[in-house]
Amino acid sequence: MTTLAIGLLIPLLGTMLGSAFVFFMKDDLPERVQKSLLGFASGVMVAASVWSLLIPAIEMEEDKGAWSVVPAAVGFLLGIMFLLALDDLTPHLHLGSDTPEGPRSRLSRTAMLALAVTIHNLPEGMAVGVVFAGAAQGAAGLSLASAVAVSLGIAIQNVPEGAIISMPMRAEGNSRWRSFVLGTLSGVVEPLGGLAVVLLASFLTPILPYMLAFAAGAMFYVVVEELIPEASEGTHTNLSTIGFAVGFVLMMVLDVVMG
Repeated sequence: MTTLAIGLLIPLLGTMLGSAFVFFMKDDLPERVQKSLLGFASGVMVAASVWSLLIPAIEMEEDKGAWSVVPAAVGFLLGIMFLLALDDLTPHLHLGSDTPEGPRSRLSRTAMLALAVTIHNLPEGMAVGVVFAGAAQGAAGLSLASAVAVSLGIAIQNVPEGAIISMPMRAEGNSRWRSFVLGTLSGVVEPLGGLAVVLLASFLTPILPYMLAFAAGAMFYVVVEELIPEASEGTHTNLSTIGFAVGFVLMMVLDVVMG
């Protein structure tokens, strides 16, 4: 139980650490740094989706032969569609944009910025929760060590993500403490989402491969829809490519070494 609690909270600690950058930096993150960090976060999420979610989802169904890929394919597509619907139904505003997305609302700019990040943190929390649930049930390809690896990997990419959130919040005119709190709150959905999945684990056992792939699809949506486009526009895009490679390799190594 202690390991589970720590595993679910580690990603939030990463977000808190990154959000705390607002106390030590006067200006927004330099564009070079932002591009590198966006690429890094993308690499970690793609590697976690493949090595820690999709591959185990297929391995759990390997006794079905060629049909073993069906749960992974179906779950992946459902994850994409879920985030697509969530994106359309929730009023939010992306960093660097002046045009809100989703339905019209009277929410403040700051609130919509926070909502945008919260939406994208949800699949990360689900990924941690479903891997821990699978490890607890002895699912093929999943172990407690691999679950901790996923948690650590997401926590590492949450550090720069927290900074990318809190610094613009400060630039919007919020105080340092308010910017820190808002940045931290955007990560609270991760342990909550992970805990919800763990609590429902006994009911989800028959569809665990689908859930693993669902979390992978949701994370891929965030990467393809938001992170990569942001990292690939303007200048210094080569840094985002390098950051992606570093993040992918780091997560892959964590999963293989600890799994």
